[in-house]
Amino acid sequence: MLPPSALLCDVGPRDGFQFETTPIPTPLKIATVRALADAGVPRIQATSFVHPGKVPQMADAEAVLAELDLAGPTVFSALALNRRGVERAAKAGVRVVDLSIATNPQHARDNVGMTVEQGVAEAEAMLAMCREAGMQAQLGFQTVWGYAEAEDTPLDLVVELARRFADAGIESLSLADSTGRATPVSIRRRVRAVQAAAPRVPLVLHLHDTRGAGLANVVAALDEGIARFDTSLGGLGGCPFIPGATGNIATEDTAALLDAMGVRTGIDVPAVAAATRHLVHLLGHALPGKLYTLV
Repeated sequence: MLPPSALLCDVGPRDGFQFETTPIPTPLKIATVRALADAGVPRIQATSFVHPGKVPQMADAEAVLAELDLAGPTVFSALALNRRGVERAAKAGVRVVDLSIATNPQHARDNVGMTVEQGVAEAEAMLAMCREAGMQAQLGFQTVWGYAEAEDTPLDLVVELARRFADAGIESLSLADSTGRATPVSIRRRVRAVQAAAPRVPLVLHLHDTRGAGLANVVAALDEGIARFDTSLGGLGGCPFIPGATGNIATEDTAALLDAMGVRTGIDVPAVAAATRHLVHLLGHALPGKLYTLV
């Protein structure tokens, strides 16, 4: 049985904009976030608190958040990858901070120069800081469906980490198909394993559409009771640390599919499509989403 409703979080203002090579003006970032909120997107990852030398597009995190209604009905979250990022998020008034750790040993070495266990220890320290600051935390597992090859991330390691953090007070657990290698079959298998390890923690799927299976994977996840997904307007984005990675499943495409299946999202699909078209015009290049050219 399908869930009656689903909660989408648009990560385009963070996961999308960080992938653009041309500097994005701060006013455009703010306008995009506000357009998504006005379109009824209930949760938006507005920015990230990362080192400006490594991800210069996110150097204006505080300036973006200062122009948003952080106490309003829309949840504006921000990504933090270390304790300094959590400190900045707390000072900026963020209610929900998104934390992320590697679950693939090779990806951990390539991306952050740590072992998985070192990343876990850092996440535990960050979670303690979030609790002290009164912030909720979503914990994300990267490359759950594989890094260099499909499913080369050990499932038993993912399950062990899910069990380890199940009682850590996290708001939710996000499972990322960072390289877009998941299939409906592997979605079902890995989601079931994590659900068994952390049955009381809401699961979120962060699906990249690199190989075109994103929406098929959404349907498979719905069958497993998953009702929270990360999306990106127009499919904007990618990952600067994963060669060939494309953006997340498009917000308007995902919302339209869910609505057509009787799964409510509360999102105004034409309004998101209009925001995408405006962004395409300003960026000067097309995006991989489908519906923004049709509605």
